[in-house]
Amino acid sequence: MISYQTSAPGAPLIEVESKTPEPQGSEVLIKTIACGVCHSDIHMHEGVFDLGGGKQLEVGREGMVLGHEIFGEVIALGPDAQDAEIGDRRVVFPWIGCGECAACKRGDEQLCTPGCALGIAHAGGFADHVMVPHSRYLFDKGDVMDSLAATYACSGLTAYGALKKIGKLHEGDDIVIIGAGGVGMMAIQIARALGMDPIVVDIDDDKLEAARALGVNRSYNSSELQTAKDIRKTTGGAYAALDFVGAEASVSYGLGCLRKGGMLIIVGLYGGSLTLPIPFIPMNARIIQGSYVGGLEDMAELMAMVREGKIAPIQITERPLKEANQALIDLKAGNVRGRQVLINA
Repeated sequence: MISYQTSAPGAPLIEVESKTPEPQGSEVLIKTIACGVCHSDIHMHEGVFDLGGGKQLEVGREGMVLGHEIFGEVIALGPDAQDAEIGDRRVVFPWIGCGECAACKRGDEQLCTPGCALGIAHAGGFADHVMVPHSRYLFDKGDVMDSLAATYACSGLTAYGALKKIGKLHEGDDIVIIGAGGVGMMAIQIARALGMDPIVVDIDDDKLEAARALGVNRSYNSSELQTAKDIRKTTGGAYAALDFVGAEASVSYGLGCLRKGGMLIIVGLYGGSLTLPIPFIPMNARIIQGSYVGGLEDMAELMAMVREGKIAPIQITERPLKEANQALIDLKAGNVRGRQVLINA
């Protein structure tokens, strides 16, 4: 099998040829058809997350196979594998846990520490084959195109998981989506499928234009800081802001949009640190919450919506698997609209 593996932090991925593994126990061997390229792949490739103040969290290691947005075909089954057949074409839920800790037993495998996530702890989809530990992590995509299907494993699930945290909206409750990249665009489509009319902000006018092409009625360029005040003035303050960037500026902007009792849900991992006057948090009764992808139940709900045709597609750029290095470079440079997906031809 061919995989593209990390070497030194930030160095080009290395093409490695190795023996294709044979599934054991309940394992299912998938031939990769498509794998999305995510911003977290950049962090793992560079080996660090920015914690602000000159501090960094070191992640990644030599020999990692990145890629967690995986769609592929079942080509081999372990002797104990059930509920899967050779030839099944499935989206892979990559956020796999140990199965034994309190988080896993609660159904939140994505919150397992350290976890067994594909493309992070175990080999992912920047390869022509992926080993999945159990068929319960495989989901039918319905009739959507293969490359789009792959993106639901992270960008779709991440957006859906964050939107669920808002809860039930009432009349006059507005939400703001910060960042119109791949995950933000997916959030727009899922929000609209759920009956929401989101306000969308970004620093890139081209991305805002793309958001309007999806049917967004209200959009603002967040590089103009007074637009946060404009949102508060026109809405009375947003009930929720979902930050799909996760930078110091975007978090500050999100807080500036909120009304009393509003919530900021931080999803993006761009980096930095946050300093707040503590009295303002209780005085404004605001909630600041992190959101990390979603669980198996969320994935099942999301894929049901996908199969029912409720979620409009986002822009997809397909490129060969062998261009994994260039895909990371283009994403880091901000040259991507929607989502890049690597195709294993």
